[in-house]
Amino acid sequence: MHPAKEIYGTKSKKLSNKKIILGVTGSIAAVETLKLARDLIRHGAEIIPVMTNSATKIIHPDVLWFATGKRPIVQLTGETEHVLYCGQKDHADIMLISPCSANTISKIAHGIGDTTVTIFAITAIGTGIPLIIVPAMHISMYKNKIVKQNIEKCKKNGINFIQPKIEKNKAKQADIDEIVSNVIRQIGNKTYSGKKILIIGGPTSESIDDVRVITNRSSGKTAVSLALSAFYQNAKVNLWYGKNASVKPPQFIETKYFETSNGILKMANSTQLNKFDYIFVCAAISDYIPKKQKGKISSDKNKITIELKPTQKIISKIRKKASKPKIIGFKVEEKKDNLKQKSMKVLEGNNLDYIVGNTIQAFDRDINEIWVFNKKGKTFHKKGKKKTLLIIYLR
Repeated sequence: MHPAKEIYGTKSKKLSNKKIILGVTGSIAAVETLKLARDLIRHGAEIIPVMTNSATKIIHPDVLWFATGKRPIVQLTGETEHVLYCGQKDHADIMLISPCSANTISKIAHGIGDTTVTIFAITAIGTGIPLIIVPAMHISMYKNKIVKQNIEKCKKNGINFIQPKIEKNKAKQADIDEIVSNVIRQIGNKTYSGKKILIIGGPTSESIDDVRVITNRSSGKTAVSLALSAFYQNAKVNLWYGKNASVKPPQFIETKYFETSNGILKMANSTQLNKFDYIFVCAAISDYIPKKQKGKISSDKNKITIELKPTQKIISKIRKKASKPKIIGFKVEEKKDNLKQKSMKVLEGNNLDYIVGNTIQAFDRDINEIWVFNKKGKTFHKKGKKKTLLIIYLR
């Protein structure tokens, strides 16, 4: 068994049965291609590597042969490989050029096919195969007006670009997670295409004094998984996220941070919430706020008393301001015995569309058991990995 088959689908099956043409050009970022190819395979993809002559001077073709289990196409033969993979009924599902040089971008913009990668790209465009370009070059080349015009010309012809990371004098290739996520988004399930989704997640932290806070146990994993799942299915995603959550959200998800429950309210009051189609409120919001004491409470005291007062019900405030979106709340209990009763009380009391119930056993675990209740009390029950459960809340 080739080593590539050993990692097939070990992360997910989101790209299972998908054939991806991976074009590699003469950018130094080609050294990252092995990792990229392997990550795509971990999501179930079959990779067909295609390299320009310049790319072979940066990484040896055997590197990609090892990474993918397929001998890279470095020149066209009588087998007409570009037609075989990009011009027939059983063609590839997508072509990804990563990294893509300014030279290759400009050639594609003008229909010039004088390398293996550009010939594949031109054939793919003619067949209607989606094309994603991941630029990587010196900043002076990326800012060149002619290169910019060529990028815009490509975009007008339906070619997708993933923005590079601008660091000092470099337009660096986007992170591998972002590239893979965009591939999944491009050729995956587009159930929520055009939908705008707001996800509010992570913990709040309320000040006891100028040093200490009271907070809830929340990694933010549910909110991040929801955001990614919605992104994969072509939604426009906004994430409002607790700044003290332990799980970092993806950089390509538009994220705003809050610290306190009052911070969430301020964001809600300054946002037109009715522009969203769905709002998920899965944040671990403190039920009680301490009366903040000035300065720092002395650590020499043997005993202190903290005065707490109930917080405002954030989800109720959001519903009053957001009459159009479907709102999905979350309810956690110690045991599942009375979970439905308490969840339905929250749903009905706040006029929610759905509420997701679970127990504290799910904390800090990748495995979760959930119950989804709608207005009629109908129950949907599911147990499994968090990342495989989340987007079902929208159904």
